Amino acid sequence: MSSSKQPPETGESEGVGPAPRPARRTFTTEYKARIVAEYEAAPHGEKSAALRREGLYHSHVKEWARDRVAAVAAGRVTAAVTSATRSRVSKAEWETERLRAENARLDARLAQTQAALVIMGKAHELLASLAEGSDTPPASSR
Repeated sequence: MSSSKQPPETGESEGVGPAPRPARRTFTTEYKARIVAEYEAAPHGEKSAALRREGLYHSHVKEWARDRVAAVAAGRVTAAVTSATRSRVSKAEWETERLRAENARLDARLAQTQAALVIMGKAHELLASLAEGSDTPPASSR
């Protein structure tokens, strides 16, 4: 009673190895900007259709949109990214957002500088009081 299909013994190999590891997809900045603009411009019911067509997840678009906003705020935006953004937002609104982001950055820097000055002032007062205390000669005990 032998079967023609016997399982191979442990140690024998029929040339079948593990499946190759899938390659991670990479997307260009232009592609990301185009997809985010398309997604944001799509009516409520058609947003998921754009994602299915491209084979993307909602998290991709949200992350790319967040990255775009951060790049605009930091002032390091390429022309491809800003063109997609500018099509939805007027130039004046875009400039207003850029200036608000710069203002927030400068406010944070000002607060840091003021805190450093307060610390330096306290250190100066401490050193001055220590210097005054050491300038008086010790009282003689006669």
